[in-house]
Amino acid sequence: MTMTASTANAQRFREFKMPDVGEGLTEAEILKWYVKPGDTVTDGQVVCEVETAKAAVELPIPYDGVVHELNFGEGVTVDVGTVIISVDTDPGAGPATAPAAAEAPQEAAKAEEEAEPQGRQAVLVGYGAAPSSTKRRARKPQPGVPAQPEPVSAALQAELNARTAPAPVAPVAPVANGTSAGPAGRPLAKPPVRKLAKDLGIDLATIVPSGPDGIITREDVHAAASPAAAPAAPAAVPAPVAEAVAPAETGVVNAAARERRVPVKGVRKATAQAMVASAFTAPHVTEFITVDVTRTMKLVQELKQDPDMAGLRVNPLLLVARAFLVALKRHPEVNAAWDEARQEIVYKDYVNLGIAAATPRGLIVPNIKDAGVKTLPQLAAELGDLVATAREGKTSPAAMSGGTVTITNVGVFGVDTGTPILNPGESAILAFGAVKLQPWVHKGKVKARQVTTLALSFDHRLIDGELGSKLLADIAAVLERPKRLITWG
Repeated sequence: MTMTASTANAQRFREFKMPDVGEGLTEAEILKWYVKPGDTVTDGQVVCEVETAKAAVELPIPYDGVVHELNFGEGVTVDVGTVIISVDTDPGAGPATAPAAAEAPQEAAKAEEEAEPQGRQAVLVGYGAAPSSTKRRARKPQPGVPAQPEPVSAALQAELNARTAPAPVAPVAPVANGTSAGPAGRPLAKPPVRKLAKDLGIDLATIVPSGPDGIITREDVHAAASPAAAPAAPAAVPAPVAEAVAPAETGVVNAAARERRVPVKGVRKATAQAMVASAFTAPHVTEFITVDVTRTMKLVQELKQDPDMAGLRVNPLLLVARAFLVALKRHPEVNAAWDEARQEIVYKDYVNLGIAAATPRGLIVPNIKDAGVKTLPQLAAELGDLVATAREGKTSPAAMSGGTVTITNVGVFGVDTGTPILNPGESAILAFGAVKLQPWVHKGKVKARQVTTLALSFDHRLIDGELGSKLLADIAAVLERPKRLITWG
């Protein structure tokens, strides 16, 4: 049986697509490539690091061979299922046609075959022109020369020539670059290609198309985004220079010149979506209590000297977490979730304790699984690992899913308290404020005591004011007299 060239290429050049490394994630940003074209790779070797909406993850390649092409650069956000790297699995077989070179004709042929029965080109959005039966590049329009209709695809040819509009009305940049356009001068490109151009900040009107019937391809966009194409950009925008001089003469400051715009993506995008969803879904109630934690602070110092806690992270947050778990054990109804779809309350017999962590990439909330059944040394060990992993940016998506309640330690920033927003799907979040020396009535006398303020936000659909107040009061009671960790625990 004879093997076609395209089949041989498909078997030789293996393409690796962006996987869904989380739970239903749709995109990821390429943070760093560890390989380049020409490098030898082996099955299981990490080739890049990507950042999803939840965490940074390293991706291993599932092939042996030589890197043929990196389809995207660092800093680019790529949809799940998009090819990001191709590997030549048989480099010793000699030169062969790369997949990218054969991709356009194959896609064009497939599009024509699929479009032929319907009598329209279905691969583009918003166009109803008949498909072209010829495979050729779009002609460059000549200034002052009217377009000549073709025997086939007359409607599409009219769109490609901008409906033979008079020279004064035709877009200047597309004519100069030979770019074909649809209605109203809109360049022809598939939706994924338009999204790629938008992500890379490329104006489709400035790109010379290389696809069939004047369609702009993904390769055209990458070529326009390459450093070699960058110097051509300033020539297209001389007009704003004159406009920039006028405000200076009138004494008006251009605010846009002193502003920076950063795309919302990764952890920041996920945090924004989660906070908006939580704030406008769960009715929040926040209560506050100020408590003398002098005895708890003394216990922290004693535990640091305890041989059983040697090498573990011992700090006030550890005992606040323990106090929270003890109070939840006394009020298990708090540990629940609201199921809107089924109109049910889900009571949970386990506690996955979330710890809000500030990282260079933004706020994340990993959680300690089954925290309620762990001993104090076990809790300290997991808390230390959780914080260290978060700071390194290595927290896995699994570590950030399934939380039931959360603690946010705003005290490390010197803040007294706040009104924390619930992590979506959770019932309560406790804010631990700064511990400060304050005058306090102790045993009938005003003394300097170590005092902090706790704030508890809870979902009022699940937790009534009475239940929320009892929970917060019990947390404070444990921190005021930490021996209750034994009597209540």
